[in-house]
Amino acid sequence: MKWVEVRRGAYHDSVTLMRVSQRVGELAGVDGAMAAMGTQLNLEMLARMGFEAPGDAGPADLVVAVSADGEALDAARRALDDLLASAGAGPAGNRSGVVPGTLPPARTTGAAARRAGAGIALVSVPGPYVFPEAMDALAAGLNVMVFSDNVPLEQEIALKDAAARHGLIVMGPDCGTALVGGAGLGFANAVRPGPVGLVAASGTGAQQVMCLLDAAGVGVGHALGVGGRDLSLEVSGRSSLAALAALDADPGTELIVLVSKPPAPQVADLVAEAARRLGTPVVFAFPGPEDDLTRATERALRRLGRPVPEWPRWLAPPPPRPVTGALRGLFSGGTLRDEAEAIASTARSGRTGGRTARGHELIDYGDDAYTRGRAHPMIDPTLRLEAIAKQAADPACGVLLLDVVLGYGADPDPAASLAPAIAAALERRDDLAVVVSLCGTPADPQGRDGQAEALRAAGASVFASNAEAARYAAGLRAGEGRGADG
Repeated sequence: MKWVEVRRGAYHDSVTLMRVSQRVGELAGVDGAMAAMGTQLNLEMLARMGFEAPGDAGPADLVVAVSADGEALDAARRALDDLLASAGAGPAGNRSGVVPGTLPPARTTGAAARRAGAGIALVSVPGPYVFPEAMDALAAGLNVMVFSDNVPLEQEIALKDAAARHGLIVMGPDCGTALVGGAGLGFANAVRPGPVGLVAASGTGAQQVMCLLDAAGVGVGHALGVGGRDLSLEVSGRSSLAALAALDADPGTELIVLVSKPPAPQVADLVAEAARRLGTPVVFAFPGPEDDLTRATERALRRLGRPVPEWPRWLAPPPPRPVTGALRGLFSGGTLRDEAEAIASTARSGRTGGRTARGHELIDYGDDAYTRGRAHPMIDPTLRLEAIAKQAADPACGVLLLDVVLGYGADPDPAASLAPAIAAALERRDDLAVVVSLCGTPADPQGRDGQAEALRAAGASVFASNAEAARYAAGLRAGEGRGADG
C-alpha cells in the first residue's frame, strides 16, 4: 500500500527530513519512506522509488510518502507525524521561540535577526534559493554560514563581496562545519575551548585537526569554514582572508591553522602573504603527497610549545593469512579520502582519478554524485554497508579502509551498523583486513572510545589519525606484517 501527501508551506531542513525518512523506513513492514521538500530533484527521486509524484507540489511544499504492508502503513504515518512534530518543536514546544499570544513568527531572515539580536544566520535551503536569503541576512548585519551546496559560483562571489562591504564573513557555500565561540554549527565535534583558531575550506579536514588537537589537550576557540571553492582561482580566498583577519583580531587566538585541499597556486601565494602580515602565527595544513593533517597538527603543537602525543589507536590482530589484494577506501569525508589516497599513492606506480594503477580504489561517498536525493553517509550508512559487503565478496580486495566521523549532526551510533558489517566481512574472508580512521573526541555524543572499542572488537584496527590509518592500511600487504604507520 502506498500513501503520498503534499503539505503546503510546511518547511523542514534537509538533514531533518533525511533523518525522518531513515527512521520511518526502518520500521517493521515498511518498504520505503520519504519526507522531502517538493523540489524537482526530490520529485524525480520519489518517482524512482515507485510513488506517483504529485504534479502540483513545489519547492515550498513538504511531500511525504510511505510504502508499507497492511497495518504497518498506519503505524508508519503516525510515526512520521510524531517525528516531524518533535523536529519542529523548540525547547518550550514551539519552533519560533515566541511566547504564544505575542508576536507572530518572523517571515524573513532579516526580521528574525532584528528581533533576536543574533550575530550569525545559518542558511540551509536548496542551492538555487540561497542567494536572496543570504543577502537578506547580510543586509541585516549578520555573518552567514551557508550549509547548502550547489550555489552558483557567481552568486558565491557576489555574496562574499557584499559581506566585505558590510565588514562581515560568509562561511560557505557547502560549509558543513563551523565552531564559533565554542558553539558548533553543522557537523561539529565537542572539543575543549582553547587558543587555536581554524580557517577551513574543508569540513572533515577541520574536524580531523580539531579532534587531534583535543587529543593533545589543546582546545579550539573558533573554526570558521569558508567553503570548498574559496581558495580557487575564481573566488581568490575572499572569505579566507576575512577569517584570517577576524581571528588575528581575537585576543583569545594564539595560533591560526588554515586547513584546505591544495589551493590554486596564485591564491596560496596571496593567502601566505596576508598571513605574513598578521600578528598571529599561521600554520598551513594542505594535505597532499608531501604533507598531511596529522603532521600539520604536530607543527601547530610545536609552535605552541606543546608536546606531540602518541595518537590514540586500537589495534586488532592481523588477518590469519597474508593480505595480497588491493586497498579499497570507503569514505564519507572528501578531504580524508584525498589525504589517504595521497599517502597510499606514494607506494604505488601512479593513479588515475580515484583508482591507482594496481587496482587500489578510494571512494568518497559524501560526494554530490552519491548524496543527491539521499542522506550524507555521515548520517545514513546504507551505501557504505552495501559497499563493505560487495568488497568482502571480491577476492581482489585485500584491505578495507573506512573513515568514521563523529560529532553533532552525525549518526548517533555508527558502530551499531558498521561493526556487524565489518565482523561479517572478516568472517567471510581470512585474508581481508579492515582499518578505520575514527575522527572524534571522548566528549562527542557518540563517545569516541566506546565507538573505537566496538569497531576493534569487530576486527578492525582503529586510528584517531587518518594519516596513520592510511599508512597502516597501505602497509598491510604480503610480507609487510602489521602495516607501516610511521
